[in-house]
Amino acid sequence: MRHHLEHRHGDYVLRAARPEDVTGARKVMLDTFYLEFGHGYHAEWHADVVDIEGAYLGNPRHALFVAVLDGQVTATTAIRSHGPKCPPHPQWLVDRYPAGETAQLFRVYVDRAHRRHGLARALVAMACDFVADTAGYSAIYLHTNPAVEGAEPFWRSVAKEIYDGREDPRYSPSVHFEIPLPR
Repeated sequence: MRHHLEHRHGDYVLRAARPEDVTGARKVMLDTFYLEFGHGYHAEWHADVVDIEGAYLGNPRHALFVAVLDGQVTATTAIRSHGPKCPPHPQWLVDRYPAGETAQLFRVYVDRAHRRHGLARALVAMACDFVADTAGYSAIYLHTNPAVEGAEPFWRSVAKEIYDGREDPRYSPSVHFEIPLPR
């Protein structure tokens, strides 16, 4: 399976997260919540960040990928086997991307000091390879907050827009995307 390999990416090592990466991955995620998103940690949204081992390392259908430089985790990307929830997203999206057969990209975060090195793109490719190698997935789905600098243009460069939640004030203003399954 391709996702179990380590890859060199310039000075970085990209790989499936190991137990020794958990603390560093959690720091990248929490720093993103506080410094980039400005909302901090919320237990109802971020249980996977508290229990990275159980959410990702202990579940064969889930995965966490990291970029490491000199022993420090600098970027993360995760896959979980569930789609969007209603609320805050429309029911038709929940129906289109059912739990179990949908691989949802989560936690695609790069520490600010390590951006512009292609880490997110490379980690997303590893995550998509993982999905292709894992039985039972029929779609790769994600949603993003378009208010986060660079997020929407990045996703438009690697994915196809399915729905722009900014068009309907009843729902979260997220933009929803799908990435074709690698074959």
